[in-house]
Amino acid sequence: MKFTDGYWQLLPGVTELRPRQVDDVVATDDTLTVYASTAPITTRGDTLNRPLVTVTLHSPMDGVVGVTIEHFQGGLDRGPRFALHRDAGDVKIATPDLTGQAVATLRSGQLEARVATAGDWSVEFVDVTDGRVLTASTPRSVGVLTDADGRHFVREQLTMGVGEHVYGLGERFGALVKNGQTVDIWNADGGTASDQAYKNVPFYLSSSGYGVFVDQPERVSFEIGTEVVSRAQFSVEGQSLTYYVVAGPTPKDVLRRYTALTGRPARVPDWSYGLWLSTSFTTSYDEATVTHFVDGMAERDLPLSVFHFDCFWMRQFHWSDFIWDPATFPDPEGMLRRLKERGLRICVWINPYVAQRSVLFAEGKERGFLVKNPDGSVWQWNMWQAGMGLVDFTNPDAVAWYQDKLRGLLGQGVDCFKTDFGERIPTDVVWHDGSDPQRMHNYYTHLYNRCVFELLEAERGEGEAVLFARSATAGGQQYPVHWGGDCESTFVSMAESLRGGLSLALSGFGFWSHDIGGFEGVPDAAVFKRWLPFGLLSSHSRLHGSDSYRVPWAFDDEAVDVTRRFTRLKMSLMPYLAQAGRVAHEEGLPVMRPMVLEFPQDRGAATVDTQYMLGDSLLVAPVFSAAGDVDVYVPEGTWTSWLTGEQVTGPRWVRERHGFDSVPLYVRPGTVLPVGAHDDRPDRDHADGVTLHLVELPDGHRSTTRVPSGDGEAVFTVRRDGGVVRVTAAGTDAPWAVEPFGGRRVEVAAGSAEVVVSL
Repeated sequence: MKFTDGYWQLLPGVTELRPRQVDDVVATDDTLTVYASTAPITTRGDTLNRPLVTVTLHSPMDGVVGVTIEHFQGGLDRGPRFALHRDAGDVKIATPDLTGQAVATLRSGQLEARVATAGDWSVEFVDVTDGRVLTASTPRSVGVLTDADGRHFVREQLTMGVGEHVYGLGERFGALVKNGQTVDIWNADGGTASDQAYKNVPFYLSSSGYGVFVDQPERVSFEIGTEVVSRAQFSVEGQSLTYYVVAGPTPKDVLRRYTALTGRPARVPDWSYGLWLSTSFTTSYDEATVTHFVDGMAERDLPLSVFHFDCFWMRQFHWSDFIWDPATFPDPEGMLRRLKERGLRICVWINPYVAQRSVLFAEGKERGFLVKNPDGSVWQWNMWQAGMGLVDFTNPDAVAWYQDKLRGLLGQGVDCFKTDFGERIPTDVVWHDGSDPQRMHNYYTHLYNRCVFELLEAERGEGEAVLFARSATAGGQQYPVHWGGDCESTFVSMAESLRGGLSLALSGFGFWSHDIGGFEGVPDAAVFKRWLPFGLLSSHSRLHGSDSYRVPWAFDDEAVDVTRRFTRLKMSLMPYLAQAGRVAHEEGLPVMRPMVLEFPQDRGAATVDTQYMLGDSLLVAPVFSAAGDVDVYVPEGTWTSWLTGEQVTGPRWVRERHGFDSVPLYVRPGTVLPVGAHDDRPDRDHADGVTLHLVELPDGHRSTTRVPSGDGEAVFTVRRDGGVVRVTAAGTDAPWAVEPFGGRRVEVAAGSAEVVVSL
């Protein structure tokens, strides 16, 4: 939200209080509280009728410094609040009487906040390892504002340096770099073609080696270089604002700390990496249709892992009652058993609304499990289904009730849920726990997805739970997987979907998917075939549409061939992808990574949003044209095409032309790429028969490659000295192989722990 008319003047009707002079500093063992007057104090009389701004510094964990700015402190904290993982570590605090200088400091790990206690207001955030000021709050940064309508706001503006880029803020479909953008953190069901987003996260990551997380679940307005071009501004309505500065120095370090604070992604099951096929949204389907799709995939040798039933597995006007439409599915248990006998997992669509015709509506109303209006009546609307109410997940009994209904589906053979919706949450209602409706608007999806995910973990076990979720906010990355929402079936929408996924990745989300071919409309064959490699070289892959099927043979024979080629390619890469998934779970680094995350010092990579790294070693550049022309940015070094073996040396842009059965897929120099022995399914022992492909290993190379194997992992240590590579294995008794790219393959017998390869 903007408050000024240019740099010098406020907008008409806006008034502002700013900290001008530090009056006092109070230190405890772990906090530093600064009381700042809003005008210079020269006599006692100047303290009369003079507001104070209170700024408290604190630290939840090493390398993270929190700042709370307050005007009036008498308000009610009705919640909700983000659940943060706190481990303060060693916090060091110093005040002017200890330092002998006009500065008070709070240090957490390598990050130090320095508050000027004399002169103009200033707080600098410094990386003490090199003395570099990462960002700062300056004399005109903090503001307590009142607008012409009497609404109160608190604002902060943090400095941005020359050439600094800002990323993140959740799933955003515009340019990856957020400089020059105004972003409101407010979940909305707006598709992928506007500035609205399903997944809004009040966190941004700076190319200057830090991140900022605004710890406010309500609407947060960001002005990234748009109110003051050299400032990242954020504001909330109310009397207080809390934010955290997260140290780097690299973007990966920032994400590691941020996800340690807000939660790391859960470990997803291997079977979820396979191809998901959906009935689509409004298409007509029954068991015969589903069987026809599954048979068609098998007949065409197309590996399929998950079959998804979308909305109309339930009766129309009954969403959500979790009852199979008896006219369409007279024997759901038998149908699911028959599908599972073919090795498939089953996903069904759900949402948090309960239609008036649902048998659950009267039960939910009677038991107080539905969100209420201020007069005590059930909140309802007619969007999507007639008379829908909304489950109140702030009520623990409602959570248990909802989970119990889903538990019945798990007993029938369902394996996971597509948790759709969760964005259009009303703000004129009363919540069971008294939560603030404004704060609950974004946070609701967190409670919804947590409810379903925790049920799956309880019933299926840790590592076996997975969602296909659309909405999220900060912390939602703990409940994967998320998909990009309703996109159109065009090349332009394919590109905007990718930008949304990359922006989400830089907001702490480890796993992401999208609708191959687009959701709205019917893609032409060229769009579908170009989207296939992109979709199958994403962490998760789903064929899904709105009013048309997405089976490959609905387009042409070549689409079938392209589906087969890239599905089997993905399955062969499971030893690599499964380890990338473990890194997402253990470190908070996404499987699909913007180029800037892997190459933060490469200025050529800073703004690239048409390609990505899949894990840390594979570069993928989707093709956004029927003709097949594509520009690829290749970072420094000699990169090798995984599909053709051709090599290109960067840093530079390369223009290529690809057929529908190809895509730029480059292996990073210095890579040991583990490739599986099987390409028919994702859930095998990845170490059994794995081949380690050695790609452009420099002399002196030393690396460790971890390959998930059952509940453990096989660990391969690779060393190159001159023309000899020595590979040792631990943690596996299965056979394996080593193959220098373009060189002689060396088989290693089961039980062997070492091999020497001559280059």
